[in-house]
Amino acid sequence: MTDTGTTTADEAPAPAPAPPPAPRRRRWLRWVALGTSVLVLAATGVGWALYQKLNGNIRTDRDTAEELARHENERPAAAGGEVQNILLLGSDSRDGANAEYGRGGTERADTTILLHLPADRSDATAVSLPRDLMVDIPGCSRPDGGTTRPQFAQFNWAFEYGGAACTIRTVERLTGIRVDHHLIVDFSGFKELVDALGGVEVCLREEVHDQDAHLDLDAGRQTLYGADALGFVRARKSFDGSDTQRIERQQQFLGSLVKKTRSNGVLLNPAKLYPVLNAATSALTADTGLDSLRELYDLVRSLREIPEEQVRFLTVPRRPYAQDGNRDELVQPAADRLFTLLRDDLPVPVDDEPDADGSAGEGADDTSPSPGPTPTYRGTTAARDVCTQEGAGNGAN
Repeated sequence: MTDTGTTTADEAPAPAPAPPPAPRRRRWLRWVALGTSVLVLAATGVGWALYQKLNGNIRTDRDTAEELARHENERPAAAGGEVQNILLLGSDSRDGANAEYGRGGTERADTTILLHLPADRSDATAVSLPRDLMVDIPGCSRPDGGTTRPQFAQFNWAFEYGGAACTIRTVERLTGIRVDHHLIVDFSGFKELVDALGGVEVCLREEVHDQDAHLDLDAGRQTLYGADALGFVRARKSFDGSDTQRIERQQQFLGSLVKKTRSNGVLLNPAKLYPVLNAATSALTADTGLDSLRELYDLVRSLREIPEEQVRFLTVPRRPYAQDGNRDELVQPAADRLFTLLRDDLPVPVDDEPDADGSAGEGADDTSPSPGPTPTYRGTTAARDVCTQEGAGNGAN
C-alpha cells in the first residue's frame, strides 16, 4: 500500500507530562491566608477593645432610677410605642476640670431641654425650659440623705437640691409628659466634643468680651472651638444679661452642631466618628436605658434621616413673673397647648422665619405663639443659617 503520509492513532505522540507542583507558590498562598486571618483577628480585637472603651466612658445614673421608682404612682403614663421623651441636662458643676468657671460646690443644671421624638421619627422637637421659670417643685431626696420640702420656686433649684430625679419629677408635674430617658452633659466633655467635630459655626451681631465666661469674640460669622464654644452658650453678662437670650444662643449652637455633624459625614466616616464618640461618651451620664454605645447608636440612627428643617428648637412660652421681673412664668393657655401636642404625639407648628431685624420669633417679654385654635410657636430649626438667627441681626457678615 502506498504511504499517504498520515499518522495513525497508535502512532500519536504521548502528551507532555504535567509539571511538578510548585512548592514555593503553595507556601506563598499559605502565608497570605495566614496573614489575612491574623489581620482579621487583630482588627476584630482592636474593634472590640475600642467598643469596650467607648462603652466604659458612659457613666450610669442608677440613683435616679431608684428614686423615680419610689414615686412611680405620681408619674404620668408612658406614651408607649416608639415615642421617646428625653430630658437633656447641661451640668454646671464647678468641681474638677470645671473649676476655672467658678467656685466648686453644688451641681447645677442651667440648661434643660425636653427632646420629643415622635413614633414615626418624622421630626424632632427640642423645648428649652428656662432656669428661672417659677414652678412647683415636689419634696425631693437630697444627696446627703435629707429631704427638701415641696415649694414654688425657680426651676433650676430642683437639680441643685435634688439632682436629676427631682428635675424629672418637676418636669413631669409641669408638663404631664412622661420622661423616658435622661442624659447629663458636663462642661469639659462639651468642649472636647466641639473640638472633635472641628468646631461649630455661630454668628454674632457685635463683638463680645466676657471675663467671667473667658470669652473674646469678634462680630460676624465664625467657628468656635472648645472653651470659646462653652463661653458662648453660657455667657449672660456680656450680652443682655437675660436667660432668654442665652437660651436662644444655645438653640442656635445646637442647630449648627446638628448641621455640622451631618455635613462632615461623621456617622459614616470611621476616622471622624471615633474621636466624636470618645468625646461624647466621656461627657455623658445616662440612665440605664441609654448607658451603652449600642443604645446611643440606635437612638442617633433613628434621627439620622430627619430633615434638618424638621429638627426644631423652641422655648416654652413664658414671660416675666408678675411678682419678680428677674423670674419667668408660663404664658397660658399657650404652654398647656404645647404640652398637649407633645403628650399626644402631634406635630408642633414652628415659625422660624426671621423678623425684619434678622431675629427668629418675638421679643424676650412676648414669647406666646400666634393666636388661634392651632397656634404656631416661635423657634428655629437646624436648617437655618446661623447669621439669620436670634442675636445675629443685620450686622453679621
